[in-house]
Amino acid sequence: MLILAIDTALDACAAVVLDTDKNKVIAQEQAAMKRGHAEALMPLVARVMKESGIAFDALDRVAATTGPGSFTGLRVGLSAARGIALAANKPVVGITTLTAFAAPHVSEHGEHPIISAIDARHDHVYLQAVTGHGESLLTPRVAPIEEALAAARFGAPLLAGNAANMLAERWPKDAPPVKVDQQPAPDIVWVAWLAAAADPAVAAPRPFYLRAPDAKPPADQLPRAAEPQAP
Repeated sequence: MLILAIDTALDACAAVVLDTDKNKVIAQEQAAMKRGHAEALMPLVARVMKESGIAFDALDRVAATTGPGSFTGLRVGLSAARGIALAANKPVVGITTLTAFAAPHVSEHGEHPIISAIDARHDHVYLQAVTGHGESLLTPRVAPIEEALAAARFGAPLLAGNAANMLAERWPKDAPPVKVDQQPAPDIVWVAWLAAAADPAVAAPRPFYLRAPDAKPPADQLPRAAEPQAP
């Protein structure tokens, strides 16, 4: 399966073309950025597709991160992914950032829970916890830091995400110790692998907020992105 995955939900602009049959990354690019995703994304996607040597209509699936994350950033990525999929007549799926942060560690830390945490500001985090084998312990939610620290009851965890250090610094001193994987954005290659396993009928490419955004566009419409033409 050939997958184009896009991530603009947090502090990066990234794209990858993954060939799952060959277990090979064909091309990828990731740039750290807090703003400017709308201007950077389509040129970045064009470079990745050119490097891959693969036409848009040769893709099997398109994917994008759905959040939680930046209101503007994640909608830019989703709009682009939906436009590409529409032009190429391919299915499109959405992958949450919380799941993408946890994915590299599932089965690698089988005896330890994995807690994904994203900074939600105002002393809150977006939070999800799974076992080391991927079973759910805490469903995705937004929670005060103090409430998030109660996840210490699950045992010595691995903390992943852009708020991993924030939780680690305040982790209860009498709780089991933590391991930390602080990353500003998910690994785009893992986003693509998750997309390969996702069911397009279930993994909808729509924003995953967990709480109402501070601002909404008119009529709650996705911003329009230029739709690339499939060769």
